[in-house]
Amino acid sequence: MAQGTGFDFFGFGDKLASESEVREKFWRTAKKAARQIPFMDEVVAAYYCAMDKDTPLRAKATLFGALGYFVLPFDFIPDFVVGLGYTDDLAVLTAAIAAVSAHITPAHRQAARDALADRN
Repeated sequence: MAQGTGFDFFGFGDKLASESEVREKFWRTAKKAARQIPFMDEVVAAYYCAMDKDTPLRAKATLFGALGYFVLPFDFIPDFVVGLGYTDDLAVLTAAIAAVSAHITPAHRQAARDALADRN
């Protein structure tokens, strides 16, 4: 979604993950980051919102941009830096979720709660 749509999230352009890369890498990254991201339930709800065929294209593009930044290993602050690694991801995810919060439905949030419960 982020690639090829003319959407340039924070100037990363074609360096962002595509929808298929987000689908492929999301759960692996989420599992690694879960202890460092206090609102993982909202991140997972955002993932489900991005995957929802009824979500408007602009909201999907915003979410795929943020989720692409989250799943790819290149960052302003590398994820392996203890204590700081996910701070830039947190900022990007927070901004994206806030921008599209009206499109994250109770169904997305319930799917997130169910998925997180199943993975614990």
